[in-house]
Amino acid sequence: MKLTAALGALAAPLLALCLAVPALAQPLQPAKAVDAGLYTGRWYEIARTPNAMQSDCQGSTTDFASWNGAAFLAVQTCHKGAASGPASVTRVHGKVLAASFNAKMQLAMLGGLVTQQYWILDHAADNRWLIMATPNGKYVWLMARRPTLAAADEAAVMAKLASLGFNPTRLAFPQPAAA
Repeated sequence: MKLTAALGALAAPLLALCLAVPALAQPLQPAKAVDAGLYTGRWYEIARTPNAMQSDCQGSTTDFASWNGAAFLAVQTCHKGAASGPASVTRVHGKVLAASFNAKMQLAMLGGLVTQQYWILDHAADNRWLIMATPNGKYVWLMARRPTLAAADEAAVMAKLASLGFNPTRLAFPQPAAA
């Protein structure tokens, strides 16, 4: 059961085709280089494109560790039903893709049997938030270093998402994780 949940959490962008979320007309490219520091520490999920595998996921976090050149480990935690609900934990291996200025990564689990690329499309100059999406733009996540964003930051990021072609009104805003 845990293996199925873990596989589902990582493969959500691959398996949730039934939601009919349109991909963007043109693939987006990352706006700027990413500092390797983005691949360390805890990130809190602020908003995401709804997808079948995260439909009951609240208080989501991703903890990055063991940065080694372009490789890292990540632990993704999702709480079922409520931010204080039972935790579902997925451990993944990641690598930053060559010639991407650290802005494109590939996550793998089950010894590389399941992989998915994610691109950091934009991020705050001080790395307090980032916008991450699948290469085709079908799924997007807003992540931050704190469980919530200041109102001014949230407004600016929602405007940025709209300028990238995403519809902010279609995003899910799960319950925030505890700090």
